[in-house]
Amino acid sequence: MTDCPDLAYCRETIKCGSKSFYAASLLLPRKVRDPAYALYAFCRLADDDVDLVQAKADAVLALRARLDRAYAGRPADDPMERAFTRMVEAVDMPRGLFDALLEGFEWDAAHRRYATLSGVRSYSARVASAVGAMMSVLMGVRDRDALARACDLGVAMQLTNIARDIGEDAAEGRLYLPTDWFDDAGIDPDAFLADPSATPEITTMAKRLLAEATRLYYRSEAGISALPRGCRPGIYAARYIYAGIGRRIRAGGFDSITQRARTSKLEKLGSLATSLGAATADCVMPRSAVLYAPPLEETAFLVDAVSAPKPEAVWGDGAMGTVFSVLAHMKTRDRGSEGKPSASAV
Repeated sequence: MTDCPDLAYCRETIKCGSKSFYAASLLLPRKVRDPAYALYAFCRLADDDVDLVQAKADAVLALRARLDRAYAGRPADDPMERAFTRMVEAVDMPRGLFDALLEGFEWDAAHRRYATLSGVRSYSARVASAVGAMMSVLMGVRDRDALARACDLGVAMQLTNIARDIGEDAAEGRLYLPTDWFDDAGIDPDAFLADPSATPEITTMAKRLLAEATRLYYRSEAGISALPRGCRPGIYAARYIYAGIGRRIRAGGFDSITQRARTSKLEKLGSLATSLGAATADCVMPRSAVLYAPPLEETAFLVDAVSAPKPEAVWGDGAMGTVFSVLAHMKTRDRGSEGKPSASAV
């Protein structure tokens, strides 16, 4: 994707609406960064379309219509849609990843609650890991092990978001913390939403959520080392910038009710520098065995959506289909007529 007004529009959308991703994207090679702007602009606007309107179910249907147009190659007269459609066509982006993302938005529209941490991971898989898998596709990576670690990173980042936004979500009547944690603490979730406060029980929940995020951040690093070298600094940057949000939450006593954790520009610059160092170390360190850990149960379907071979790539009109056609043709020729050798055998 070359620079154009449509792409510039997407870049400005990300620069204003997703500062953490924009900072990390500066370390990506341009051939990945440009289509990533189109991808994140769609995801950012899709999230806003659902989050900022009352008729959320209608907003999700409108997003599905956008996807249908993009995958049919007929975008609306809109800069984001045009850039997004070009990205989908350029990298052959699996539609299943976007279907997963929209399913997460549907869960948001229904104000779904999650009984267990596994349920929260399932939600995170849809609204965050799906995007991580999309980024892997943009980098030309469809290996199952690397995809599994990209999904780990997506879940870790979303858990960090949830820990940061406990108070803001409660003010809007939304709850993403596992309800069985409330049961264990003897707290009625509805009573908490009616009067959210940073009690020791709630700050402990934020702490538990960040502990799981930290575990997955470390797991994800093995996958970053499997990416193309030019892409590693940008993804390390995303990992460290979001982990920095977690550190700010810890510094605030895990109180996400009366305050919102933010990282400064200086902290983001520090994360970028750390990312460059980590990417450099990858070039000399042996590959971690963690890379080959199985995917989370909640994200395995995303790995399958990307890594499963297309039927036509094996039996249809793709490269392998051509090979089989040639072999069949050669076999027919080699039979010759009346036992005579064919021209190819002479």
